[in-house]
Amino acid sequence: MMEDELPQTPDEGAWGREIELLAHSLPPHLYHALHDRTDPALLLEIVLDLGREPEARVPGREILLSDRPVTEPDLEYVANRVGQFGDDNRAGIERTLHRVSAIRNRSGRIVGLTCRVGRSVTGTAEIFRDIIESGQSVLLLGRPGIGKTTMLRESARLLADEQRKRVVIVDTSNEIGGDGDIPHPGIGRARRMQVRTPLLQHAVMIEAVENHMPEVIVIDEIGTELEAMAARTIAERGVQLIATAHGQTIENLLVNPTLNDLLGGIHTVTLSDEEARRRGTQKSVLERKSPPTFDVLIEIQDRERVAIHQPLSEVVDAALRGPLPTPRVRMRTKEGRVISNLDEAGRPNTQPAPPGGGFPATGKPRAIFPYGVSRSYLEQSIRDLDLPVRVLGNLDGADLVLTLKNYYRRRPDSLRQAENSGVPIHILKSNSVTQVKEALTRVYGSDGQDGATTRALAETMDAIRKVKTTLQPLEISPQNAYVRRLQHQLVSDNDLVARSTGKEPQRRLRILPAADVE
Repeated sequence: MMEDELPQTPDEGAWGREIELLAHSLPPHLYHALHDRTDPALLLEIVLDLGREPEARVPGREILLSDRPVTEPDLEYVANRVGQFGDDNRAGIERTLHRVSAIRNRSGRIVGLTCRVGRSVTGTAEIFRDIIESGQSVLLLGRPGIGKTTMLRESARLLADEQRKRVVIVDTSNEIGGDGDIPHPGIGRARRMQVRTPLLQHAVMIEAVENHMPEVIVIDEIGTELEAMAARTIAERGVQLIATAHGQTIENLLVNPTLNDLLGGIHTVTLSDEEARRRGTQKSVLERKSPPTFDVLIEIQDRERVAIHQPLSEVVDAALRGPLPTPRVRMRTKEGRVISNLDEAGRPNTQPAPPGGGFPATGKPRAIFPYGVSRSYLEQSIRDLDLPVRVLGNLDGADLVLTLKNYYRRRPDSLRQAENSGVPIHILKSNSVTQVKEALTRVYGSDGQDGATTRALAETMDAIRKVKTTLQPLEISPQNAYVRRLQHQLVSDNDLVARSTGKEPQRRLRILPAADVE
């Protein structure tokens, strides 16, 4: 069917030309049903399975387009009106961003089609614009359908049009630049190299660098070892990479033997007895083999919220030693402002230790470095006592050092440095959970507070961390006026605001993220 033969609808302006092109690929009875039953702004995809009723999917639900099951002629009608299907069973519609994916039976005949709506949405990369414009290589992760490709496309446009950089997109399924030989205007001035088959994506990545002198390479869906190796080669040549990969979180990549090379690769190292004791670990530990391919990893949690891990080398090292550091969470408000749970230096908004050592203003250590003391014993004791404490792998940032008598007598460099810096050192008689718990109890009970007060402050610190991470208000347990004053001070020390709510004896604190108190 030629374009001038297409049926016209009174609301074609509302639907927009690109959505109309997708609708026109459907059989006439489904074309009209789509217009009658769906809102084009909400349309996500159209699903056609042989022998089943056709569906249109919008956020949160499915809409039946017909009572009549899909037939082979229906599927053939659509297949003849879209582009050619590649080895990945994907096709498109020329100069649009729509993707049509085929399900085939054993003989290769199409028995199902998924027609996903593609949209170019400006502004989607604003939430991390400063990072991509800094020249750092960025890896985007997120669940399918969350908007990774949309953000990738907008990143390419920003760098090509507004930063005037030489950007080349390696477009395996034509999802970034659209179907056809002329790319979609959504990529701006960026150039696009199509990939004949997914098996050749890694080769085209290298070809792009060798032949076209890009400053930025944009890649969607790094998923194989060869592609990971090609990405490392590109990064080593000084080219900025903006890419997505299979996986939703950094933890997915850490345990993926194919893709953890993007994080620098992981191998097992055997430590000497002295080093193992110093670290408080077993002799066999996991360590990073080389620098990560990317400088920053961004988890897309939803369209208006991301978690940023940077610098990625330090994040990976910390993850291999223990819990992941708190990422920088950014969220875009309804007014378009971007708010974050961390300050611009990338550190938690907590009060630092005062100059000359000693504990912070609350009088309690927030970070402990175990020298010669089992890290696992310390972490277990902290969990059992429910204390707001972090365990460090070195002296930097420590408020307290735990060590043993025999280590303290020898005065190694780390302990001498702690003493010179004024960091308190607590000496244990033996390396045991009991000794560690007793030391922590002395430290957290040293100002005369009873156990209930200590637990209340521990609950407050836990709530502070959750509010900073989730950017959502949180209420904590009711306390008396004296304890609430201590809690208010702790919240203030961590650059948040708390409001007292309720009536005695149920009066309690409601801790608010910074965005809710402006």
